[in-house]
Amino acid sequence: MSALRSSDPEVFGAIQKEIRRQNDGLELIASENFVSLSVMEAMGTPLTNKYAEGLPGKRYYGGCRFVDVAEELARERAKELFKCDWVNVQPHSGASANAAVYLALLKPGDTFLGLDLSHGGHLTHGSPVNFSGILYRAKYYGVEPDGPLAGRIDMDKVRDRARELNPRMISIGASAYSRDFDYAAFRSIADEVGAFLWMDMAHTAGLIAAGLLNDPLPHCHVVSTTTHKTLRGPRAGMILIGKDYENPFGKVAPKSGRVKMMSELFDSAVFPGTQGGPLMHVIAAKAVAFREALQPSFVDYSKQVIRNASAMAEKFMELGYNLASSGTDNHLALIDLRNKGITGKEAEAALQNAEITVNKNMVPFDDKSPFVTSGIRVGTPALTTRGFGEDEFRRVVVLMDDILSDVGNDDTLMRVRQEIGDLCKQFPLYDFAAD
Repeated sequence: MSALRSSDPEVFGAIQKEIRRQNDGLELIASENFVSLSVMEAMGTPLTNKYAEGLPGKRYYGGCRFVDVAEELARERAKELFKCDWVNVQPHSGASANAAVYLALLKPGDTFLGLDLSHGGHLTHGSPVNFSGILYRAKYYGVEPDGPLAGRIDMDKVRDRARELNPRMISIGASAYSRDFDYAAFRSIADEVGAFLWMDMAHTAGLIAAGLLNDPLPHCHVVSTTTHKTLRGPRAGMILIGKDYENPFGKVAPKSGRVKMMSELFDSAVFPGTQGGPLMHVIAAKAVAFREALQPSFVDYSKQVIRNASAMAEKFMELGYNLASSGTDNHLALIDLRNKGITGKEAEAALQNAEITVNKNMVPFDDKSPFVTSGIRVGTPALTTRGFGEDEFRRVVVLMDDILSDVGNDDTLMRVRQEIGDLCKQFPLYDFAAD
């Protein structure tokens, strides 16, 4: 980065400090991961200079013949990875992919049914401060407070809720739910009430691609995702259809008069519906990441992500922590700290002082505000990328417990920091120095 160092030392300095933070600390935020050098190199190319509104072979700008190659590679690799008919790789983020789904399937004021944010759902699934809750009539299902399904979704109650509301769409997907989904049961409910079924697999896309969790594509009308998190690509989004189908809205293609396929409606919902020019350097990076995810080593990595999450969850419970749903099927765990006498906000700050990064998070039936919370969310994708196994994750949980059980003790803090420094040296992240 010699040009940046010379031209803008302030930005260069911030980047260098962030490189040190990533190299020297433990990243446990469940929605974060570390991309390969190849993905980063694709991101930092002159493809960022190119406008390419439209689709490969059908652009509104000239000079797109080479960015067409990059986007076509991304599309074909994504279709191979997820075994699907159609994909649009242009969304700038998971949120913008979700906005396109809403635009294609709903009208403002339509009712949809999604997982409650405070029960592990996502902001774009109906939060009243998000466009999804402002433009549409968002209603919710949640997890059970107790009993054999405590912390899990009761599908009978989802069915009852759908029958009561008769929603236009049912959404699945979460940002803090540690269990797998029964997509066949959701589709049965959607069909019964005449609703579209949409899965936002942002958190679990990599685990689904690896064949380790249930696959939503055979059951859902549409699937959206981010391309980072467990998929370990650049920070961006994508929309997929398992098997393309004729749209039920009676919309026809100009001139030909034929009925449009749903893929065409989603393409239009992305551009011009919700976005202008796609980010071609990011799309190239997606293509690189999808190629990486098609390798056998990615399945091995994904299996280790799940093993590490299970080991981490078990160790937390062994140390007396309460976990939502008492465990995990995927890459994350949601920890309820109320029995430990510390809030999520306090825990996040204390752990950050020790160079352990987590995020405060509401837990089901939380009695604290979203700015304070009663819990923290922890995930394994990033440290698994660094090479951590079950033993290292168990050790990390012990170090976290040391901090959370003795907040404010400088001796404990310095000891834990030293152990974390030693761990990070054993598992170097990027082999370039932040000097």
